[in-house]
Amino acid sequence: MFTGKNLKQIEEQGITPEEVEMQLETFERGFPSLELVEASTPANGIKILSEDEEERYVSIFENALSSSLVTLKFVPASGAASRMFKDLYQYIETGIETPFIKIFIEKIDKFAFYKQLKTLTPDDNPQNLVKTLLSEQGLNYGNLPKGLLAFHKYNGKTRTPFEEHLVEAATYCAGSKGIARVHFTISPEHKKGFEKLIKEVVPEYQKRFGIKFEISFSVQHKNTDTIAADTNNKPFIDDNGDLVFRPGGHGALIQNLNELEADIIFIKNIDNVVPDKLKHYNNRYKKALAGLLVSVRNKTFEYLDKLGKPDSEADSNLLKNVESFVSKELNVHHQITFKNDLEKVVFLKSILNRPLRICGMVKNQGEPGGGPFLVKNDDGIISLQIVEKAQIDIENPQQAELLNNSTHFNPVDIICCTKDYKGEKFDLTKFIDHNAGFISLKSKDGKEMKALELPGLWNGAMSKWNTVFVEVPIETFNPVKTVNDLLRPEHQQA
Repeated sequence: MFTGKNLKQIEEQGITPEEVEMQLETFERGFPSLELVEASTPANGIKILSEDEEERYVSIFENALSSSLVTLKFVPASGAASRMFKDLYQYIETGIETPFIKIFIEKIDKFAFYKQLKTLTPDDNPQNLVKTLLSEQGLNYGNLPKGLLAFHKYNGKTRTPFEEHLVEAATYCAGSKGIARVHFTISPEHKKGFEKLIKEVVPEYQKRFGIKFEISFSVQHKNTDTIAADTNNKPFIDDNGDLVFRPGGHGALIQNLNELEADIIFIKNIDNVVPDKLKHYNNRYKKALAGLLVSVRNKTFEYLDKLGKPDSEADSNLLKNVESFVSKELNVHHQITFKNDLEKVVFLKSILNRPLRICGMVKNQGEPGGGPFLVKNDDGIISLQIVEKAQIDIENPQQAELLNNSTHFNPVDIICCTKDYKGEKFDLTKFIDHNAGFISLKSKDGKEMKALELPGLWNGAMSKWNTVFVEVPIETFNPVKTVNDLLRPEHQQA
């Protein structure tokens, strides 16, 4: 199937021809749909914390943090922010002032980047301002990642999402040694920009908060790129006669996460940040969810330790308590009949000894994104999963109805534990559902092209993790998908 030139290209990607052939077979057969059992709601799998519970979990986390707990903030920040400016690019091309453009122009002085933009564009011609904002000759925002854009302003100064995540980390990630650890996944071409910003701002933030930052970066591994296919599911060959490989989506970042060392890891997208006026609200919930994670983790470790004792199968009360914990706290359900208690112990240990995540869920406000469901897995076990619409067979009336019953969606507000009860790191690649990927249609050189996306980071890549869903206020979710989102009151400091 492959020429010598193709084989060399495959080798340079760090994969094998057999892996490429398997990916092409996936285009042929497609991905199976997930089997939804129920939408997860507050009546069925989503916890709602009372004020007393919030206080208790905040206290649990702060006590753990003040001792030896090692925390880390993981921020996916790869790629350019060009999608933020889609409407502006259309305006440059057509000159048509859509309602979106009219709002942008009318309120342009409200953006944090306006002052710098005006120094580069003396006239008020709207198209000139937009071109200066996006072009390399101006602010170059069309080519920069979201993390390096001016999002918020404070008394004449501006702050990027990169900085906002550092300020967050200073509030809830600095442990007993006063070190806040933050890891960003970035594209290699943007690394110099981030390093330049670090030199400019980090000393000031370290002085302000009395802590030290440990900032690290990683890039999406080249060997996680996937082959593109033509409409006949054969390798897509571009105009130069080369195979086309594309980034495998955010699911590839499970490899980056797998290489990190920490007791607790906070995960949040780069663009979901707020000015200081709202941070206390966000940070309180972060601490509460982290405290819940510590509580569930400690109970899990306690049960695993007890189940490891030689006479554990003889302790009927222990088995009863563990079964209740697995069912009620972790929402893992099964219909397995065991031959004896030893079989039951082996099964319970296999369920408990997995990575653990607490996922914040917000009430559905019509935002795009996956939602929380109880799903029947290939092994017949029912568990909590974050499911994207593309994973559901909406042609099936029953499954479509379950989708419509969903009351919450996933804002990517995750806190996880990736170590086992012996303190060893899990190999996260062993907990991926490889059947949970996506196939999407793209185009290149004027031809239709199929793209293969790996199981999403918080979908199939974490499919076999233990999961707890918790309702968090909509105020904790403030993503910036378009430039005009920065005009929302949540992103305006005044």
